[in-house]
Amino acid sequence: MTTEHSSLPLPNAMETNKKIQRSLVSKGWPVLLLGSLIPLLLALGWETAVQSGWGEGRLLPPPSRIIATLWALSSGGELAVHIGITLWRVLFGFAIGAIAGLAIGATAGYFGVFRALIDPSIQALRAIPSLAWVPLFILWMGIFEESKIVLIAVGVFFPVYLGVSAAVLSVDRKIVEVGRIFRVRGFKLIKRILVPAILPNVIVALRTGLGLGWMFVVAAEIMGASQGLGYLLIDGQQLGKPDQILAAIIAFAVIGKITDALIVAISKPFLRWQDSYEGTH
Repeated sequence: MTTEHSSLPLPNAMETNKKIQRSLVSKGWPVLLLGSLIPLLLALGWETAVQSGWGEGRLLPPPSRIIATLWALSSGGELAVHIGITLWRVLFGFAIGAIAGLAIGATAGYFGVFRALIDPSIQALRAIPSLAWVPLFILWMGIFEESKIVLIAVGVFFPVYLGVSAAVLSVDRKIVEVGRIFRVRGFKLIKRILVPAILPNVIVALRTGLGLGWMFVVAAEIMGASQGLGYLLIDGQQLGKPDQILAAIIAFAVIGKITDALIVAISKPFLRWQDSYEGTH
């Protein structure tokens, strides 16, 4: 005799199937392969067009020339030096800007008086274009490393501040009230309720700040730099080397993606409690 619900899937089986799907999607190499598909197809298409004579490769060199330029730069160790200098500038500036953005953003979100005091000025400064800071920082600190680091830190600070303060203000009031009912106050309220609630948005803010840091480093390395990927861009422009410009752009893209992936990987253990929608597969 069959029961009424015998044909329905068991909850354990459904949960197991869901875990299998997540594990398959979370595998690194299929995701990396899928994400590389469009750039590879575009590169292959342009290489074919240039080799067949359908396109001119003078101002937009084919991938083979760009790879040859990257190889020439890397074989002599020049590319590694430029990447190392730029990476050091970005990471140092990111650390300063992120720490300041986290501290001031969290304080502004938590204390209304402090927010009313400081937020209008920060929002006004945030509207200033990045290149507008360049002549001022050169006047103050010269063309040395300090001016470059400070410019990158400024670029990182604003998105981190905005993301963190907005995350604190968007915490559901009911969660805070429930915590207060159970006499969770002060530092315990911050640690057990506010921090877990804002952490996903804080990670997004840090990733956005890092992206702005990579954008600002180009402006920073225009300020009289003799090394760095930004210097390769300017040098390629002045000497009419589009292959060197594109090689530097590709290096920016690869290193920027790696650093962003590091933030995602480091944050994953702190976000294991999340059971969020991952999209259809």
